[in-house]
Amino acid sequence: MPVLHTKTGRMWLPDALRGLALLNMLAYHAMYDWVYVFAHASSWYDIWSPGCHLWQQYICWSFILLSGFSLPLARRPVRNGLLVAACAALLTAATVLFLPSESIWFGVLHLNASAVLLTCLVRPLLQRIPAKAGLAASAALFALTNQLPQGFIGFEGLRLCALPAGLYRANLFWLGLPDLTRFSSADYFPLLPWVFLFWCGVFLARLWHPGRGEPPAALQPLCAIGRSTLPVYMLHQPVLYGLLWVGHAVAGRL
Repeated sequence: MPVLHTKTGRMWLPDALRGLALLNMLAYHAMYDWVYVFAHASSWYDIWSPGCHLWQQYICWSFILLSGFSLPLARRPVRNGLLVAACAALLTAATVLFLPSESIWFGVLHLNASAVLLTCLVRPLLQRIPAKAGLAASAALFALTNQLPQGFIGFEGLRLCALPAGLYRANLFWLGLPDLTRFSSADYFPLLPWVFLFWCGVFLARLWHPGRGEPPAALQPLCAIGRSTLPVYMLHQPVLYGLLWVGHAVAGRL
């Protein structure tokens, strides 16, 4: 994901927020693997519980918003988008070959790459929209299309109306119109609704200008992590699997 290089220094607060989201992602995925892959009971971790759902949503919302916020400030956004697209393709190939039950067909990396490249394509149009109006419209469209992949218009549990089943027969899963009878993905973030949250970040970048310079000493490690999002994302699951496999083996011998 793009980082915030500027001519006069870095904006350290988005780096810190990205680092915080990244640490939460590592903890969330470590618990997921421990409970659902290595089959260890947990008294509190349940992906269907409201608390875990809120935790997961905070992580993905943070990454997508900050990625959109970063795009207008990136020096080479098209190159960044193509790099993330290559990583997304590698991730799909790796999961299909080595962990088919957890295959990822359009996850957060695929979304990020698609949103970056699409935004670069329509950027002149987006720049004509006043920032506050664009932010409000993007937020409203994200809320209305939040349940589109499930066949509804509405946000979370608020379902305003059901959509015709015929819209989903072509299985346009990348767009947000999957045929859920034959499509599944361990990580799924289609363009609709998530590109609207990405655009919230794009418009927010025109309204919010965090201070530049060196972060407070206490936040420097967090900022350093936040500047390494893509390599950490690509490597974290193999590392977690290795560590948890050792932990699982040790626990089995006790």
